[in-house]
Amino acid sequence: MKIIYHEQYNIDVGIFKFLHPFDGCKFSKVRAALNDADIIAPPGPIAADAILGSLNELLKIQLKDKAALCRALEIPKIPFLSFSWLDSRILSPMRWGVSGTLTACRLALGGDDAWNLAGGYHHASPHRMEGFCIYNDINISYQQLIASGELTADDNILIIDIDAHHGNGNARTFIDNPKVTLLDVYNADIYPIDTISRRRVNIAVPLPSGTGGELYLNKLAAALDQLSTGYKLAFVVAGTDVLATDPLGGLQLSVDDVAQCHKLVYQRLKALNIPTVFLGGGGYGKESAAAIVAGIKAVTNC
Repeated sequence: MKIIYHEQYNIDVGIFKFLHPFDGCKFSKVRAALNDADIIAPPGPIAADAILGSLNELLKIQLKDKAALCRALEIPKIPFLSFSWLDSRILSPMRWGVSGTLTACRLALGGDDAWNLAGGYHHASPHRMEGFCIYNDINISYQQLIASGELTADDNILIIDIDAHHGNGNARTFIDNPKVTLLDVYNADIYPIDTISRRRVNIAVPLPSGTGGELYLNKLAAALDQLSTGYKLAFVVAGTDVLATDPLGGLQLSVDDVAQCHKLVYQRLKALNIPTVFLGGGGYGKESAAAIVAGIKAVTNC
């Protein structure tokens, strides 16, 4: 398992901790805890035309609108925060995350499964940015791989989402693409309450708030058992906001439970011989970095 990280992933802005619960520097904490893990820095940010080409015209306009951008980032519109500041200090790290996802895909397709510490921006879609997700890195990478011939439009793709929040952006992005299978385990009581996108999920596991580790793991295992072979690539949105200590997820998993989730997913994908890319996803509590490290260690020891 190759681990994808770059120091540019970190949203290292002092004021940010007062604006949003996301720990913008948790990526560096994970990197520091991995010791001798095989870290690969991704190339520079993906070309602007590749990102813009994945968006519709309305979203391209909204990306230049500071008010719309602040709404999507779930932060207040503060007069002294300029668009250029938001772009350089918050959006640029996310573009590096997109680049990391594409790098991870190429490694996986070449025989080395990979874990991008960033990415997993599953609320974004080509026509909407929301939920602290601006660019849908899975779709951008998918389109780039088709353009380069590394994937074809006929290849079957799998997205497994074990973030606490339903991946409405992925569901809406691929709503008319039958080649993309979605498996989504999520808290059905919290954002996003999107009936259209929820109907798009092929294997849906909606859970009530307060669900603990034992039930979660049993439901996840049953969902994974429904998968079969034939996928060219699998994405895993491995958000840690399922933790009991997370302020937004509403579930009750421990760090050990999260590691077991990651292990279950990876063991199933390896049994099916599917190249795999893990992605960061959400995670807003004090144990998020520790859970990511535990998950990586569980997966690399499979």
